[in-house]
Amino acid sequence: MATTWILVAESSSARILKTDSRIGPLQEHERLEHPAGRVPERELMSDHPGRSFDSAGQGRHAMENTVGPKQQELLGFVEQVADYLDRAFTRGEFNQLIIIAGPVFLGLLRKRLSSRAVAAVVMQMDRNLGHHTVEEVRRHLPDHLPVLT
Repeated sequence: MATTWILVAESSSARILKTDSRIGPLQEHERLEHPAGRVPERELMSDHPGRSFDSAGQGRHAMENTVGPKQQELLGFVEQVADYLDRAFTRGEFNQLIIIAGPVFLGLLRKRLSSRAVAAVVMQMDRNLGHHTVEEVRRHLPDHLPVLT
């Protein structure tokens, strides 16, 4: 019997819902929290940017971060979620995966998931449903969940 996991993710939390039936109800299996995803960017910054000397001349200027603190937090959480999914798939906890996340999270997760876990993906939805109930999430899915062929 195939077990389908549905990942519902956003920058501050990820829920794993599961079902053993194509038409059955969903059950919450796991919740991963990332409170820093809710913190405003200004609170994530510790100080003004550092300063450095120009490569030519006597001038000094502020150094810029290539990745902002909010983006860095998101990248770390995406990594955590991807690692969790990869380990669970390797242990055989699910056979099929549906991913529901906003466009940024979804794009980052696609890049980070292992090729084995990506092969288990039967559906992706570009939606922010993180604050929806399990029943509301189920209503956004097709009546009969897709299956791997």
